[in-house]
Amino acid sequence: MCPFEDFPTSPVLFDSATSAMARLSFTLLVAALASFGLATASDPDLLTDFIAPANVTGQVPGSFFKYSKMRPLTDDNVAFPKEFTATKASLAEFPALNGQSVSLAVLQYPAGTVNPPHTHPRSAELLFVTSGTLFVGFIDTTNKLYTETLQAGDMFIFPKGLVHFQYNTNQSGVAVAVSAFGSSNAGTISIPKTVFTAGIDETVLAKSFKASVDDIKKLEYGLKPKA
Repeated sequence: MCPFEDFPTSPVLFDSATSAMARLSFTLLVAALASFGLATASDPDLLTDFIAPANVTGQVPGSFFKYSKMRPLTDDNVAFPKEFTATKASLAEFPALNGQSVSLAVLQYPAGTVNPPHTHPRSAELLFVTSGTLFVGFIDTTNKLYTETLQAGDMFIFPKGLVHFQYNTNQSGVAVAVSAFGSSNAGTISIPKTVFTAGIDETVLAKSFKASVDDIKKLEYGLKPKA
């Protein structure tokens, strides 16, 4: 989940016909995010209005509550990433969120790409599609699969802690979505990376997946970060 890097020259995030609507949708979602966070909050309750940074004495400046690193997402001159990309505003990127039980991420899906199965252990996820279409789904604790195809303007809730995914089935067009979380640090556990790159013994994995050790090694190799 890396920020902007190695961009192609086209296409842009939103074309001229959809950029105004997409930006309006983005604004509306951000405005609704606070209420979503309060409704689903799992972070500890604060005993103060906010948590000030440790290195500040006196009144905290207004700039502490401002986050501007999403601006490139609204720039029509910034090209779309080559791979699935999540640009996050969580506690790690935006310290003012500490204790506020809220965060978000902007998700960009080039043609035919997937956000692999993963979980968020500390929050549900409210996904809002701003452009394109997405095939999404989650699996509940009884191993039932729930799927839907989402159009621009649709929302979908992934319950807290459950394995879920998103897939841009369009092989020639991009998709964009915004995810809201009821935690400043929802956490992300990627199933493929966690299982195959965390150092679990290959024999254990082979027996668990009823596969050969060679097959497991191939999966591990394919998931290693590219140099």
